[in-house]
Amino acid sequence: MKYGFDNEKYLKIQSERIKERIAHFGDKLYLEFGGKLFDDFHASRVLPGFAPDSKLKMLYQLADCAEIIIVISALDIEKNKVRGDLGITYDMDVLRLRDEFMSRGFMVSSVVITHYNRQMSADMYRQRLERMGIKVYYHYTIEGYPNNIALIDSDQGFGRNDYVETVRPLVVVTAPGPGSGKMAVCLSQLYQEHKRGVKAGYAKFETFPIWNLPLKHPLNVAYEAATADLNDVNMIDPFHLEAYGKTAVNYNRDIEIFPVLNAIFEAIYGENPYKSPTDMGVNMIGYCMSDEEVCCQASKDEIIRRYYTALCDFARGKCTENEVNKIDLLMKQMKITTADRRTTLAAKERKEQTGVAAAAIELADGTIITAKTTSLLGPSAALILNATKHLAGIGHDVKLIPQNMIEPIQRTKVNILHGKNPRLHTDEVLVALSMLSLNDENCRKALECLPQLNGCQVHSTVMLSEVDHKIFKKLGIGLTCDPVGKKN
Repeated sequence: MKYGFDNEKYLKIQSERIKERIAHFGDKLYLEFGGKLFDDFHASRVLPGFAPDSKLKMLYQLADCAEIIIVISALDIEKNKVRGDLGITYDMDVLRLRDEFMSRGFMVSSVVITHYNRQMSADMYRQRLERMGIKVYYHYTIEGYPNNIALIDSDQGFGRNDYVETVRPLVVVTAPGPGSGKMAVCLSQLYQEHKRGVKAGYAKFETFPIWNLPLKHPLNVAYEAATADLNDVNMIDPFHLEAYGKTAVNYNRDIEIFPVLNAIFEAIYGENPYKSPTDMGVNMIGYCMSDEEVCCQASKDEIIRRYYTALCDFARGKCTENEVNKIDLLMKQMKITTADRRTTLAAKERKEQTGVAAAAIELADGTIITAKTTSLLGPSAALILNATKHLAGIGHDVKLIPQNMIEPIQRTKVNILHGKNPRLHTDEVLVALSMLSLNDENCRKALECLPQLNGCQVHSTVMLSEVDHKIFKKLGIGLTCDPVGKKN
């Protein structure tokens, strides 16, 4: 993998920037963390060299004075919204996040349920958390938010929300995903703290869009593709342009909410310390690219991956056509097509040659390996075997797993477990390979090559099972699929 991002530089200058902002305010600072505190795989994909847990590492320096609030929307609880990268619901991820933070020595003080309108699912979730000894607060839906400033900045608006009790000077507000209401929680707390005589400040740590890069820079366009389901739009910050005469990039939700923040700060301090939404941020990521060309290419690759994901989600009924069309438009703006993904062309070419579903992987050195569906193996399982054989220097004609071992597994899947697809999935192939490695040198060599697949790219001409998706993710492989269902 080619690196285009200096992670050590980022940790240094980003932590310094956050400390400066903390010192700027008085009694308490609410720091909204956009994106993910750890497991930030989008950032690591578009910025090769960025560590997924970089933001968490910075917080270690402040752990003694910081506490964490986790925010989840009642709307996401009600519809069982799922994190695309982990495949778990947001309500489950709140518990996962809490456990992860606490295991690393951080204080997690409470959970805030936003957009609350007496949903039964939210009430049940609150009861569940409280049985676990977790403090839970409600923040209500405010009619006309974010435009009805008079109502928002009143006892019937933010004043109606539960006051979230905090004890430390730095309060980190995070969530399982975007659209959870993190900023509204921070603003509500500023209102509530002011009523109690506490001078509190607010700052935002949002990785994307990158404010000091051009609006249509591939990194910023990749962010739009990643949030197509939210209909986020990158925009030139008009407040920043007016105040400083300089162009800065922000996104629509922050720009829309800025008048609310402005009104609240004016009510508390008599004036707003921020002249623009960009001023609220502390993001220094744009200063840490070591090879911009590498990051640009990685971002274009990510846009294509997001497009294929949207196509497959649409085929499964998990998203609207608008999401697909938006990413398609972004690809046109970047002047890229699916043909720019080498594995896509190779997999489709193999499919045309054989007449069956196929898959292709691009290895770290640029080598393309392909595989086809057989009576014994699906294309993804066959591809894993072909790729590891190539890396281990094993001849293509060598059969790592004998047919007489695969056939009993198939009979169990179909005759006993009543499965419809007799072909082995990737996890089943890896288990068989592991067992054979005890006595077979080739199988042992192939297994040892699996770590070399980390960072490689794969395309399949057929939608793969959830099991195959998870295996590729655990191996660190970037997977895309054509929106075509399997034929047994």
